Amino acid sequence: MKRIYLSALLISLFATNIKAQIGQPWIHDPSTIAECDGKYYTFGTGGGGLISDDGWSWHSGAERPGGGAAPDVIKMGDRYLMIYGATGGGLGGGHNGRILTMWNKTLDPKSPDFKYTEAVEVASSDGLEDNDAIDPGVLLDPTTGRMWLSYGTYFGNIRIVELDPKTGYRVKGNKAKDIAIDCEATDLIYRNGWYYLLGTHGTCCDGVNSTYNIVVGRSKSPTGPYIDNVGRDMLAGGGKMVVCAGDRKTGAGHFGRTVIDEGVEITSFHWEADYDQSGRSVLAIRPLLWKNDWPYAGEAFREGTYAICSERRGYSLELAVDFTRQQHQRQGHWNVDPNEKVTKVPVQTLDEVKGSWAPGNIDIRIGDYMFRPHQRWTITAVPEAGGYLSNPYFKISIAGTNRVLAATSKMEVTSLPEFTGGDEQLWRIEQLVDGTFRIMPKAIPGKKGVNKEYVLYSIADSTPTLAKYDFNSDNSKWNFREYEK
Repeated sequence: MKRIYLSALLISLFATNIKAQIGQPWIHDPSTIAECDGKYYTFGTGGGGLISDDGWSWHSGAERPGGGAAPDVIKMGDRYLMIYGATGGGLGGGHNGRILTMWNKTLDPKSPDFKYTEAVEVASSDGLEDNDAIDPGVLLDPTTGRMWLSYGTYFGNIRIVELDPKTGYRVKGNKAKDIAIDCEATDLIYRNGWYYLLGTHGTCCDGVNSTYNIVVGRSKSPTGPYIDNVGRDMLAGGGKMVVCAGDRKTGAGHFGRTVIDEGVEITSFHWEADYDQSGRSVLAIRPLLWKNDWPYAGEAFREGTYAICSERRGYSLELAVDFTRQQHQRQGHWNVDPNEKVTKVPVQTLDEVKGSWAPGNIDIRIGDYMFRPHQRWTITAVPEAGGYLSNPYFKISIAGTNRVLAATSKMEVTSLPEFTGGDEQLWRIEQLVDGTFRIMPKAIPGKKGVNKEYVLYSIADSTPTLAKYDFNSDNSKWNFREYEK
């Protein structure tokens, strides 16, 4: 949590129709998001934190003792390990910091089991050495079961130490190792044989003038060296960009990663300043994408009008209606008069075709994309229906009409003539790590609870249905393309 104020970085901001986390998502230096008994938690500087019932709407109420700054949290078996910096970061004018760990059986402050153990020191700095013990990030290595803790700020080096995953104590005799400079608020993750060090670069705590951004290096060992995409060592100041400013928000810092499902990942962090929310520091959740084994933050899904095309074949989701020919004379490609004026052919309009559509339910199919009205889908957020990690639920309707896409009790999809707000008419849209999307009904008639298993599925080139999500099958994946006008 850097408290050095430098001149502002000029950032180009632009208005979009991306939806932000709702409720009161005010937080600074958030921990990685943790789930406990169906709710989501993240903890920030100062001792408090946020709670969400669905991952979309957040409110205060999470608790941890000790105050201090920039915590992290990880679930270990049936317990949660909390790690935080008690001092340092220039707080009180010094860099003599302490990293502490403590356990709890639950994160729910209303539970009778809610009680933190006594905090234990696992790292420190004396204010004179080339390190500032604050901003911890923790990794449980899935390949070895060993636990690693990174910490530090711009004041000196980023260091790594090993913790005992059973006790949360530092491994006896373990010596800290320097692994990076010119960053802070680090986090460690593992994926596909690589260890990644995510660091926050730039300045913080200066509102709209904060220049925070998140960078990354990777290594084959948890202790480094961490090298970026052009061969620079993070110990020499390297780092590839993961998240920068945008969408009228600036100062991305304190990276966290959550794996929701195979191929479905999100990154959580804070914006130093949200221009649409009084310039406050707010929680951010974005899809986490991967390219050539390098992570980068995707964009939250945007409302708009699209063609929805299957990854399987590239064909478009459409109403199963008769094809209506456009009344336009075919133009020859031979003996063309070079002096003849070229004119713009209008696209087919809804008014030209909707009179032939049935008034009730209309089946759904997949067909050749021709930017026709029966392939034109308007996607609109329905925030009052709740959401999930990264987005609210959406309504998917034929553009210019009230006709909506809906799930059926027979595990199929249809279109209804009117939107009633039923859960079978609400859709979860998540970007996958390869950049494609999965589309899931909030609920399926006849099945209890919120659907977390079945997706819109291209069972054949022309046949959509609902089936179990399979990241390894292109049948589960879709793309959104801007609709031609």
